Amino acid sequence: MSDNSRPLRVAIVGAGPAGIYAADALMKSDTAKDRGVSIDLYERMPAPFGLIRYGVAPDHPRIKGIITALHKVLDKPQVRLLGNVDYGTDITIDELRAHYDAVIFSTGATDDRVLDIPGVDLDGSYGAAQFVAWYDGHPDFPRTWPLEAEKVAVIGVGNVALDVARVLAKTGDELLPTEIPANVYEGLKANKAVEVHVFGRRGPAQAKFTPLELKELDHSPNIEVVVNPEDIDYDEGSAVARRGSKITDQVATIIENYAIREPKQGAIHKLFLHFFESPTEILGEDGKVVGLRTERTQLDGTGNVKPTGKTTDWEVGAVYRAVGYLSDNLPQIPFDSQAGVIPNEAGRVFDEGQQLTGIYTTGWVKRGPVGLIGHTKGDANETVDCILKDMEAGALLEPSHPGEDAIVELLESKSIPFTTWDGWYRLDEHERALGAAEGRERVKVVEREDMLAASEPDKVSRPSA
Repeated sequence: MSDNSRPLRVAIVGAGPAGIYAADALMKSDTAKDRGVSIDLYERMPAPFGLIRYGVAPDHPRIKGIITALHKVLDKPQVRLLGNVDYGTDITIDELRAHYDAVIFSTGATDDRVLDIPGVDLDGSYGAAQFVAWYDGHPDFPRTWPLEAEKVAVIGVGNVALDVARVLAKTGDELLPTEIPANVYEGLKANKAVEVHVFGRRGPAQAKFTPLELKELDHSPNIEVVVNPEDIDYDEGSAVARRGSKITDQVATIIENYAIREPKQGAIHKLFLHFFESPTEILGEDGKVVGLRTERTQLDGTGNVKPTGKTTDWEVGAVYRAVGYLSDNLPQIPFDSQAGVIPNEAGRVFDEGQQLTGIYTTGWVKRGPVGLIGHTKGDANETVDCILKDMEAGALLEPSHPGEDAIVELLESKSIPFTTWDGWYRLDEHERALGAAEGRERVKVVEREDMLAASEPDKVSRPSA
């Protein structure tokens, strides 16, 4: 039985939107009012915000505005940020069990889902997640990116595919006013791409774009969006989908408008949206990408497609695979590698059919990397409800060291230079100062050491364990 005379102690591993929404749900619960809650948010990066900082295109200030709402949660005294702490290396599941009543894993998804076609290992075939991490200044990824191809293919019809295509089709100078660091600007400035081809195996009514993202493609004066009128096709299943979803109907309408309009004057780059083209092979010569082979598909009446046997070879020098993210397999935590999730029921983690006491999950690692950022709020509420019900039933962990100071003492005993919420404010101020010097809102700091120097200067010289 947990000690009801003290606040409920909860660790959340992963300080992206999913984890922060879980902290918010805990603080809004009756338990927060009655018993009180004490929440530690662990993050392996020196800075919080996860996907918002390292997975959203830099020219999306609207989405990055979500950080304002997340700030309000982390400003609450019940929440403590412990950044630059890597679960499985710096802290173990047994150590978390010894310090908390419950542990929530909200580690998201950072890898690329496999696309099983010949040629994926060729030089010039890239996972979209890696490219996104590069242009978002993720410290664990290379500082340079090869952008030599004049014609580029992007496989996928979701918003990540649109982000990748838009960044490839824009000029470096267009993206300079954003927060991109100098190495990314130099890379994009040297980008040789003048044609970007996005491929989807189904039709406009089955595309997973959102209307706003789709419209944004046309905002750049340098990009002409091209859709082949032959790709505007619907069957009964497609018609039902359009009638049943306002978003689906809007997306199809925007694509139709791209197909029928006049050529855009002055646009130096073309961005093609291809539908009913199923990638079957990435073509190579001397180990390098030289093309993409697709098979034409056609609707079968249900909204699904069937192959026609007709293939087309597209001349491209690079292929970006944006077919979905894959969550990380965490040490000492069960993982379904097929589904890419932690096995769970409503957020309660299970291992071979047995519930793991006090262990929970939320966000993409709970249900897979689908949906918009806001969808993780519902995930968080469901998971927190399970925690509170298990608390009432006396079915949480029984930590031996539940005091708030105990975990800090443990991290300090290991000489781990962990970052704090106050440290984020210092890093934030530093990045804004770098931006102000260039007439920009912010310039993102890439190197871990530089992030630590700005956020926790007293810990930089301390050796890590």
